[in-house]
Amino acid sequence: MADPRDHYEVLGVRRGASEDEIKSAHRRLAREHHPDLNKADDAAERFNEIQLAYDVLSDPEKRAQYDRFGHAGANVPPPGAGGGGGWQDLSPDDFESIFGESFGRRGRAAGRGGGGFGGFGGFGGFGGESPQAGPARGRDIEHELEIGFAAGVFGGMETVRMGSPEGEPVSIEVRIPPGVQSGSTLRVRGKGLPGSRGGVPGDLLLQIKVGAHPWFTRDGLDLSIIVPITVVEATLGGEIVVPLMKGTATLRVPPGVRSGSRLRLKGKGIVDAKEKAGDLYAVLEIVAPKAEDLSEADRDSLASIGERLPDPRTLVAWAGEIPKD
Repeated sequence: MADPRDHYEVLGVRRGASEDEIKSAHRRLAREHHPDLNKADDAAERFNEIQLAYDVLSDPEKRAQYDRFGHAGANVPPPGAGGGGGWQDLSPDDFESIFGESFGRRGRAAGRGGGGFGGFGGFGGFGGESPQAGPARGRDIEHELEIGFAAGVFGGMETVRMGSPEGEPVSIEVRIPPGVQSGSTLRVRGKGLPGSRGGVPGDLLLQIKVGAHPWFTRDGLDLSIIVPITVVEATLGGEIVVPLMKGTATLRVPPGVRSGSRLRLKGKGIVDAKEKAGDLYAVLEIVAPKAEDLSEADRDSLASIGERLPDPRTLVAWAGEIPKD
């Protein structure tokens, strides 16, 4: 698949263009390339490309990410990748305001038996609907929400900032349940597009993306953390204190433990909204002392111990490949 074009190039605006300039370019190009008005072979592809560019550049947060990181930063699919894009989120009023007189003509044609905009994202029959048509539920809106690692663990209130169909910024407070994971969809009732003819509004569908933590990693409700231990602790065992997401816990290290061993603290992981608890896994990393931290007596003692210990490399599968002196 070819790389997607630069969003500013698609809309024909400069990188520092204002919101009004972006909106104006979008309206003009949408009218020009809509497949029901433009019969060129690539009209549908161009139309989707225009909306994808507008979806990113009309959202301050997405635009900032795109300006810094390009298409990867905007975290949106390339044109034609499916899902319908932001055109799914247009209300009838916004659709008419974009397509203007052309929409009106097609609507009147539909009233005489024409097809209207029947093939476009569920807007079939606009302008040709029966006056007796009943209430219609508003469309759902999808929006990505990136939250911090702690918010994914403990939940809490988050502010969702997004653009309205009119292009105005909107802020919505939503409650994040504890234990939510990346890839989850959080439904916020009634925060989608308004219904028509008295119908109920649609919902806001938040696609959750949980950020990273500097030392914890996550697998479902389980947490893992790398815990450095000394050679003495690894050899003789003992108790060490490890951090949790909230507070600390004491971990017993068995004598003779190896680097990379995973020790489990049951129930010390993430607790979700149903009070199901995961575990914490401490991944042990044996840290050898620095030479400058050892006295001459320490080095002599270690050398003496090393002479009496079996060579661990004789126990591995490739030991036979090493020539003997």
